[in-house]
Amino acid sequence: MAKDAIVSKELAEKFKTEKDTPYLRFVRGDGLDIIGAQYVPDLCTVDLKPWPRRGDGAKGVFINHEASRTSNDCYVCEIALGKKLEPRHHLFEEMIMVLTGRGSTTVWNNAGARVTFEWKAGSIFAIPLNCWYQHFNGSGQEVVRLVAVTNFPSVMNLYEDPDFVFNFDYDFKNRFSGEPDYFSAKGEQDGFLLRTNFVADAINLPLITAKERGAGGGHIRFNMAKGSIASHISQFPVGTYKKAHAHGPGAHVIVLTGEGYSLMWPEGDEPKRYDWKYGTLIVPPNAWFHQHFNGGATPARYLAFKHASPRNSQGVPLSWISRRLGGNQIDYADESPAVRKMFSDELAKHGVGSKMEPVYEAELPNLPPKAAA
Repeated sequence: MAKDAIVSKELAEKFKTEKDTPYLRFVRGDGLDIIGAQYVPDLCTVDLKPWPRRGDGAKGVFINHEASRTSNDCYVCEIALGKKLEPRHHLFEEMIMVLTGRGSTTVWNNAGARVTFEWKAGSIFAIPLNCWYQHFNGSGQEVVRLVAVTNFPSVMNLYEDPDFVFNFDYDFKNRFSGEPDYFSAKGEQDGFLLRTNFVADAINLPLITAKERGAGGGHIRFNMAKGSIASHISQFPVGTYKKAHAHGPGAHVIVLTGEGYSLMWPEGDEPKRYDWKYGTLIVPPNAWFHQHFNGGATPARYLAFKHASPRNSQGVPLSWISRRLGGNQIDYADESPAVRKMFSDELAKHGVGSKMEPVYEAELPNLPPKAAA
């Protein structure tokens, strides 16, 4: 099936209204740019514009790739030295990672319950649905830069009423009732899932072994603020790479440590390469295969925000299951020889040795048989 098709100007004109949405009109009304790319090399330096709605000195940019244009979005917001953002609340969910700086956030509901917590670069947290909140830059020497993923597009496109989305007063008590430890860094581990609403340091958080994704990596998952936005952290060692897989739209992958590259491609096409470092954003389009490679001298770790929450999942994701068994993960034994050559060449550039041979061998005893042609 073609990814793109050329149509006549006459036909395109008939469908021109379907290129616009209430969400897009709202963002444009704030005077902000919308980056439509599936790859942003550095969120820490991406250009921002003044965002008066958010507060004095606030700046921002939205990222809304067409592959997830109506499901979720991403934005980067900057808080000036010693400044704060305006209080706000809304009927869409939001998860946040701190890219640079340090500060605090106060969250409260209409009943008056209020909680304040501090954060720094590498912290992750979620805003409970429709709660009031306000972010503060706690430093007089460094600007704060936040990256957030929300389901604002689907909510705004559903109601098409900003006043309702941003001014409807209702406390979702099952989401937040002012618990004093709501944003503590403690949490109960249940398999891959860490039950917490706040991660103080995503870069150094201990992970669970996840050999199923290849290369002896680690993994941990979150379902913060009882929301429908999922998130997880994955890490893989020096001299290794992960198995390629595919899943639905809405994943926003933010690199936390290491240097390397990812390959992305739709079924039947040649992979395209995207180099990354701390702060790089990659948005794999719907059903595109993607694969992450550690080409540097330190472990590689990334954070992924996704549209689908673990609370709504039904067992093991297809992206963790071999294509030989009907899943969407490509086993090492089935990948293109070009993948291995590119990785070998990359390691040679950095003087790093490959650790993949034992990984390839370890896969073979449990490799499912290929389906009959």
